[in-house]
Amino acid sequence: MWWCDAAVTPAAIKRGSVVNSSEVYIQLKLGGIVSGRSLYGGAMADVSPRTDISTDADTDDRNHRLERYRSAGKEASDSSDRSKDNKDQKTLRRLAQNREAARKSRLRKKAYVQQLESSRLKLTQLEQELQRARQQGIFISSTGDQAHSMSGNGAITFDAEYARWLEEHNRQINELRSAVTAHAGDAELRIIVEGVMAHYDEIFRLKANAAKADVFHLLYGMWKTPAERCFLWLGGFRSSELLKLLVNQLEPLTEQQIGDIGNLQQSSQQAEDALSQGMEALQQSLAETLSSGSLGTSGSSGNVANYIGQMAMAMGKLGTLEGFIHQADNLRQQTLQQMHRILTTRQSARALLAIHDYFSRLRALSSLWLARPRE
Repeated sequence: MWWCDAAVTPAAIKRGSVVNSSEVYIQLKLGGIVSGRSLYGGAMADVSPRTDISTDADTDDRNHRLERYRSAGKEASDSSDRSKDNKDQKTLRRLAQNREAARKSRLRKKAYVQQLESSRLKLTQLEQELQRARQQGIFISSTGDQAHSMSGNGAITFDAEYARWLEEHNRQINELRSAVTAHAGDAELRIIVEGVMAHYDEIFRLKANAAKADVFHLLYGMWKTPAERCFLWLGGFRSSELLKLLVNQLEPLTEQQIGDIGNLQQSSQQAEDALSQGMEALQQSLAETLSSGSLGTSGSSGNVANYIGQMAMAMGKLGTLEGFIHQADNLRQQTLQQMHRILTTRQSARALLAIHDYFSRLRALSSLWLARPRE
């Protein structure tokens, strides 16, 4: 065509000379139909009164508008491409964020599983330690001094056995008192004295079993009367103090007996001091164990693990209390046996009566104290 670089003809459309359908429309719109034939070769009437001659100004104007439409089409296409690129960038960023979140989630899950495994191992270790503690006779209770182990019957069983022991002990002492009052012979008196000494061995055996069941019940003399508990030392009497009381009751004594009793009293005092110092060290160590450890967030796994470790260590230290009770009772038993060897049969009988009378007066004092009038 004369007004455009390329004529819009069916052949041009087939060859692809025309850019797109919008250009075809623009060329038709601006140029009109300049021929008496249609684009497809058909006859067609001339519908325009315009002549084939146009001025240069009209041609420039048409070209300018054509270029403007072409530019608008390109800008629309570029804008569409940029919009598509932006959407692709957002999708890529979202996928990258999802991958990062999934990675962090896997790391958190792995750390949580490791923490659970560590806690499981610590709990297994604690269960083993608790089992060893149970085998040693140590049981946990939330009721303090009223706690009972071995199905709650250990302390009750010992109290009943002690009551029967005390009843039999009173019967034997009465028999011994009657023999001393009647001036029985040494042979008869020796039999009775040996029976009382053997009966003391029985109470030490009962206490050893009770310490395995409930060491605190035994340590603080819960089976004793209040006045007896005032003089209690590691679940019983102090051997050195008892010897001081007996010296004045057994006169006259030979020089050899006085020296032997003095040595026995001194060795008993040294053993008592050593046990007392051991108890103080145990209490200090136990306090430090319970007060040690970092303060973490309440309920955190680290704080719980620290608490479990502290309790396991404290229980292990409490297990040594049974050993202290056993050593103290062993000292008391040996003191009685050594005293019996130092003294004659008749002196031993008088010593056993003096020991019984002393504790009987303490029990009577407790009864009077509990029965006193209250204002």
